[in-house]
Amino acid sequence: MSRFPRGFVENSSMEEPKIARRPSICFRPINPCDLERLEQIHRDIFPIRYESEFFQNVVNGGDIVSWAAVDRSRPDGHSEELIGFVTAKIVLARESEISDLIRYDSSKGEETLVYILTLGVVETYRKRGIAKLLINEVVKYASSIPVCRGVYLHVIAHNNPAIRLYKRMSFRCVRRLHGFYLINGQHFDSYLFVYFINDGVIVESWLHCRDLAVLVLNYMRSGIKTVASKLTINHEDKGSKWLKCKDNTRCLLPTQTKRNLASERVSSGYDYV
Repeated sequence: MSRFPRGFVENSSMEEPKIARRPSICFRPINPCDLERLEQIHRDIFPIRYESEFFQNVVNGGDIVSWAAVDRSRPDGHSEELIGFVTAKIVLARESEISDLIRYDSSKGEETLVYILTLGVVETYRKRGIAKLLINEVVKYASSIPVCRGVYLHVIAHNNPAIRLYKRMSFRCVRRLHGFYLINGQHFDSYLFVYFINDGVIVESWLHCRDLAVLVLNYMRSGIKTVASKLTINHEDKGSKWLKCKDNTRCLLPTQTKRNLASERVSSGYDYV
Protein backbone atom coordinates (compact mmCIF):
# COMPACT_ATOMS: atom_id res chain seq x y z
CA MET A 1 0.00 0.00 0.00
CA SER A 2 2.48 1.68 -0.41
CA ARG A 3 5.86 1.11 -0.87
CA PHE A 4 4.56 0.18 0.88
CA PRO A 5 0.89 -0.76 0.80
CA ARG A 6 -1.50 1.07 -1.46
CA GLY A 7 0.51 2.24 -4.31
CA PHE A 8 2.80 4.97 -3.11
CA VAL A 9 6.16 3.35 -2.80
CA GLU A 10 9.87 3.60 -2.70
CA ASN A 11 12.08 4.16 -5.72
CA SER A 12 11.72 1.80 -8.65
CA SER A 13 14.76 0.28 -10.30
CA MET A 14 13.17 0.19 -13.75
CA GLU A 15 14.49 2.54 -16.43
CA GLU A 16 11.71 4.29 -18.27
CA PRO A 17 11.77 5.98 -21.70
CA LYS A 18 11.64 9.76 -21.62
CA ILE A 19 8.17 11.11 -20.90
CA ALA A 20 6.50 13.41 -23.41
CA ARG A 21 5.82 16.95 -22.33
CA ARG A 22 2.10 16.19 -22.39
CA PRO A 23 1.69 12.44 -21.94
CA SER A 24 -1.51 10.90 -23.27
CA ILE A 25 -2.67 8.74 -20.35
CA CYS A 26 -5.34 6.16 -21.11
CA PHE A 27 -6.84 3.28 -19.16
CA ARG A 28 -7.66 -0.25 -20.22
CA PRO A 29 -8.04 -3.70 -18.63
CA ILE A 30 -4.85 -5.58 -17.80
CA ASN A 31 -4.45 -8.52 -20.18
CA PRO A 32 -2.12 -11.53 -20.61
CA CYS A 33 0.48 -9.60 -22.62
CA ASP A 34 1.03 -7.40 -19.54
CA LEU A 35 2.07 -10.30 -17.31
CA GLU A 36 5.84 -9.80 -17.36
CA ARG A 37 5.61 -6.04 -16.96
CA LEU A 38 3.06 -6.35 -14.15
CA GLU A 39 5.28 -8.77 -12.24
CA GLN A 40 8.30 -6.51 -12.71
CA ILE A 41 6.54 -3.40 -11.39
CA HIS A 42 5.30 -5.32 -8.34
CA ARG A 43 8.83 -6.54 -7.61
CA ASP A 44 10.24 -3.03 -7.91
CA ILE A 45 7.53 -1.30 -5.91
CA PHE A 46 6.42 -3.61 -3.12
CA PRO A 47 8.58 -5.06 -0.31
CA ILE A 48 7.06 -8.54 -0.68
CA ARG A 49 6.59 -11.09 -3.43
CA TYR A 50 3.23 -12.08 -4.82
CA GLU A 51 2.42 -15.60 -5.91
CA SER A 52 2.17 -16.35 -9.62
CA GLU A 53 -1.47 -17.29 -8.96
CA PHE A 54 -2.19 -13.66 -8.15
CA PHE A 55 -0.76 -12.36 -11.43
CA GLN A 56 -2.46 -15.07 -13.47
CA ASN A 57 -5.75 -14.13 -11.83
CA VAL A 58 -5.22 -10.47 -12.73
CA VAL A 59 -4.22 -10.89 -16.38
CA ASN A 60 -6.79 -13.58 -17.13
CA GLY A 61 -9.69 -11.73 -15.55
CA GLY A 62 -10.44 -14.19 -12.75
CA ASP A 63 -12.15 -12.88 -9.64
CA ILE A 64 -9.89 -9.81 -9.73
CA VAL A 65 -10.78 -6.70 -11.74
CA SER A 66 -8.00 -4.44 -12.95
CA TRP A 67 -7.11 -1.28 -14.81
CA ALA A 68 -3.85 -0.51 -16.59
CA ALA A 69 -2.60 3.03 -17.13
CA VAL A 70 -0.67 3.48 -20.39
CA ASP A 71 0.92 6.46 -22.12
CA ARG A 72 -0.06 6.47 -25.79
CA SER A 73 2.49 9.22 -26.48
CA ARG A 74 5.45 6.98 -25.69
CA PRO A 75 7.88 5.84 -28.41
CA ASP A 76 7.12 2.86 -30.62
CA GLY A 77 6.93 -0.36 -28.67
CA HIS A 78 6.06 1.35 -25.39
CA SER A 79 2.70 3.03 -26.04
CA GLU A 80 0.80 0.06 -24.60
CA GLU A 81 3.24 -0.65 -21.78
CA LEU A 82 1.97 -0.36 -18.20
CA ILE A 83 3.02 2.77 -16.36
CA GLY A 84 0.50 2.24 -13.56
CA PHE A 85 -2.19 -0.18 -12.41
CA VAL A 86 -4.84 -0.90 -9.83
CA THR A 87 -6.30 -4.29 -8.93
CA ALA A 88 -9.40 -4.97 -6.86
CA LYS A 89 -11.95 -7.64 -6.02
CA ILE A 90 -15.58 -7.82 -4.98
CA VAL A 91 -16.25 -9.11 -1.47
CA LEU A 92 -19.46 -9.74 0.43
CA ALA A 93 -20.16 -6.86 2.79
CA ARG A 94 -21.16 -9.18 5.63
CA GLU A 95 -17.81 -11.01 5.34
CA SER A 96 -15.64 -7.90 5.12
CA GLU A 97 -13.53 -6.22 7.78
CA ILE A 98 -16.05 -3.40 8.01
CA SER A 99 -19.19 -5.51 8.22
CA ASP A 100 -19.92 -4.02 11.65
CA LEU A 101 -19.83 -0.48 10.26
CA ILE A 102 -22.49 -0.90 7.60
CA ARG A 103 -26.22 -0.45 8.03
CA TYR A 104 -27.70 -3.13 5.81
CA ASP A 105 -30.79 -2.86 3.63
CA SER A 106 -32.37 -6.29 3.29
CA SER A 107 -34.43 -5.13 0.32
CA LYS A 108 -31.25 -4.83 -1.78
CA GLY A 109 -30.26 -8.46 -1.45
CA GLU A 110 -26.68 -9.61 -0.81
CA GLU A 111 -24.70 -6.40 -0.52
CA THR A 112 -21.05 -6.16 -1.56
CA LEU A 113 -17.93 -3.98 -1.33
CA VAL A 114 -14.95 -3.50 -3.61
CA TYR A 115 -11.57 -4.00 -1.95
CA ILE A 116 -8.51 -2.42 -3.57
CA LEU A 117 -5.67 -4.95 -3.62
CA THR A 118 -2.71 -3.21 -5.26
CA LEU A 119 -2.14 0.24 -6.65
CA GLY A 120 1.10 1.39 -8.25
CA VAL A 121 2.59 3.99 -10.55
CA VAL A 122 6.16 3.79 -11.88
CA GLU A 123 8.40 6.46 -10.40
CA THR A 124 8.83 8.59 -13.53
CA TYR A 125 5.05 9.04 -13.84
CA ARG A 126 4.27 9.94 -10.24
CA LYS A 127 2.83 13.28 -9.12
CA ARG A 128 0.78 13.52 -12.31
CA GLY A 129 -2.57 12.50 -10.82
CA ILE A 130 -2.47 9.00 -12.29
CA ALA A 131 -3.09 7.26 -8.96
CA LYS A 132 -6.16 9.43 -8.41
CA LEU A 133 -7.48 8.59 -11.87
CA LEU A 134 -6.95 4.88 -11.27
CA ILE A 135 -8.88 5.07 -8.00
CA ASN A 136 -11.65 6.94 -9.80
CA GLU A 137 -11.91 4.02 -12.22
CA VAL A 138 -12.48 1.68 -9.27
CA VAL A 139 -15.07 4.00 -7.73
CA LYS A 140 -16.95 4.30 -11.03
CA TYR A 141 -16.93 0.53 -11.40
CA ALA A 142 -18.19 -0.01 -7.85
CA SER A 143 -20.89 2.65 -8.32
CA SER A 144 -22.21 0.74 -11.34
CA ILE A 145 -23.00 -2.26 -9.13
CA PRO A 146 -26.41 -1.60 -7.51
CA VAL A 147 -25.72 -3.75 -4.43
CA CYS A 148 -22.21 -2.38 -3.83
CA ARG A 149 -21.99 -0.18 -0.74
CA GLY A 150 -18.44 1.13 -0.98
CA VAL A 151 -14.73 0.84 -1.79
CA TYR A 152 -12.19 0.17 0.96
CA LEU A 153 -8.47 -0.39 1.40
CA HIS A 154 -5.58 -0.46 3.86
CA VAL A 155 -2.64 1.93 3.86
CA ILE A 156 0.47 1.82 6.02
CA ALA A 157 0.30 4.50 8.72
CA HIS A 158 3.44 6.41 7.70
CA ASN A 159 2.48 6.70 4.03
CA ASN A 160 1.44 10.34 4.32
CA PRO A 161 1.13 11.10 0.57
CA ALA A 162 -1.34 8.24 0.14
CA ILE A 163 -3.28 9.21 3.27
CA ARG A 164 -3.60 12.80 2.03
CA LEU A 165 -4.79 11.57 -1.36
CA TYR A 166 -7.50 9.33 0.09
CA LYS A 167 -8.76 12.10 2.34
CA ARG A 168 -8.90 14.52 -0.60
CA MET A 169 -10.91 11.92 -2.48
CA SER A 170 -13.42 11.72 0.40
CA PHE A 171 -12.33 8.33 1.66
CA ARG A 172 -13.05 8.05 5.36
CA CYS A 173 -10.53 6.67 7.84
CA VAL A 174 -12.55 4.35 10.08
CA ARG A 175 -9.86 2.42 11.94
CA ARG A 176 -6.21 2.33 12.89
CA LEU A 177 -4.96 -1.26 13.08
CA HIS A 178 -1.94 -1.54 15.36
CA GLY A 179 0.87 -3.79 14.15
CA PHE A 180 -1.17 -4.76 11.08
CA TYR A 181 1.90 -5.22 8.90
CA LEU A 182 5.05 -7.13 9.75
CA ILE A 183 7.73 -6.24 7.20
CA ASN A 184 11.30 -7.45 7.57
CA GLY A 185 10.77 -8.12 11.25
CA GLN A 186 9.30 -4.68 12.01
CA HIS A 187 5.67 -3.94 12.83
CA PHE A 188 3.76 -1.13 11.14
CA ASP A 189 0.27 0.22 11.85
CA SER A 190 -2.33 0.45 9.12
CA TYR A 191 -5.24 2.77 8.47
CA LEU A 192 -8.46 1.41 6.98
CA PHE A 193 -10.14 3.82 4.56
CA VAL A 194 -13.65 3.53 3.11
CA TYR A 195 -15.47 5.39 0.34
CA PHE A 196 -19.22 4.86 0.63
CA ILE A 197 -21.38 4.72 -2.50
CA ASN A 198 -24.94 3.84 -3.56
CA ASP A 199 -26.39 5.27 -0.34
CA GLY A 200 -23.93 3.28 1.73
CA VAL A 201 -24.23 4.52 5.31
CA ILE A 202 -21.75 3.97 8.08
CA VAL A 203 -23.12 3.06 11.48
CA GLU A 204 -22.23 6.35 13.16
CA SER A 205 -23.47 5.25 16.58
CA TRP A 206 -20.95 2.40 16.54
CA LEU A 207 -18.11 4.80 15.83
CA HIS A 208 -19.23 7.15 18.59
CA CYS A 209 -19.38 4.30 21.10
CA ARG A 210 -15.98 3.03 19.96
CA ASP A 211 -14.39 6.47 20.26
CA LEU A 212 -15.92 6.94 23.72
CA ALA A 213 -14.68 3.53 24.83
CA VAL A 214 -11.15 4.32 23.61
CA LEU A 215 -11.24 7.65 25.45
CA VAL A 216 -12.37 6.01 28.71
CA LEU A 217 -9.82 3.21 28.35
CA ASN A 218 -6.97 5.66 27.77
CA TYR A 219 -8.11 7.71 30.76
CA MET A 220 -8.17 4.62 32.99
CA ARG A 221 -4.74 3.54 31.78
CA SER A 222 -3.38 7.00 32.46
CA GLY A 223 -4.79 6.91 35.98
CA ILE A 224 -3.37 3.45 36.67
CA LYS A 225 0.05 4.55 35.45
CA THR A 226 -0.05 7.60 37.70
CA VAL A 227 -1.03 5.61 40.78
CA ALA A 228 1.54 2.91 40.04
CA SER A 229 4.22 5.54 39.57
CA LYS A 230 3.44 7.15 42.93
CA LEU A 231 3.37 3.79 44.71
CA THR A 232 6.68 2.81 43.18
CA ILE A 233 8.28 6.06 44.32
CA ASN A 234 6.87 5.72 47.85
CA HIS A 235 8.18 2.19 48.19
CA GLU A 236 11.40 2.57 46.24
CA ASP A 237 13.52 2.62 49.40
CA LYS A 238 11.90 -0.66 50.43
CA GLY A 239 12.88 -2.35 47.15
CA SER A 240 9.30 -3.17 46.24
CA LYS A 241 9.84 -5.52 43.28
CA TRP A 242 6.21 -6.56 43.22
CA LEU A 243 4.97 -3.19 42.08
CA LYS A 244 7.52 -2.92 39.31
CA CYS A 245 6.75 -6.42 38.13
CA LYS A 246 3.05 -5.70 38.27
CA ASP A 247 3.49 -2.57 36.18
CA ASN A 248 5.59 -4.44 33.65
CA THR A 249 2.80 -6.91 33.03
CA ARG A 250 1.15 -4.21 30.95
CA CYS A 251 3.36 -5.28 28.10
CA LEU A 252 1.74 -8.71 28.22
CA LEU A 253 -1.72 -7.49 27.28
CA PRO A 254 -3.02 -9.41 24.27
CA THR A 255 -2.49 -7.61 20.98
CA GLN A 256 -4.20 -7.88 17.61
CA THR A 257 -3.10 -10.77 15.44
CA LYS A 258 -0.53 -9.45 12.99
CA ARG A 259 -0.06 -10.43 9.37
CA ASN A 260 3.49 -11.61 8.68
CA LEU A 261 4.40 -10.10 5.34
CA ALA A 262 8.19 -10.24 5.66
CA SER A 263 10.12 -11.97 2.91
CA GLU A 264 7.47 -14.62 2.32
CA ARG A 265 4.95 -15.10 -0.42
CA VAL A 266 1.52 -13.59 -0.06
CA SER A 267 -1.25 -16.13 0.45
CA SER A 268 -3.96 -16.54 -2.11
CA GLY A 269 -6.05 -14.00 -0.17
CA TYR A 270 -3.88 -11.17 -1.48
CA ASP A 271 -4.28 -9.19 1.71
CA TYR A 272 -1.30 -6.93 1.17
CA VAL A 273 -1.51 -4.15 -1.33
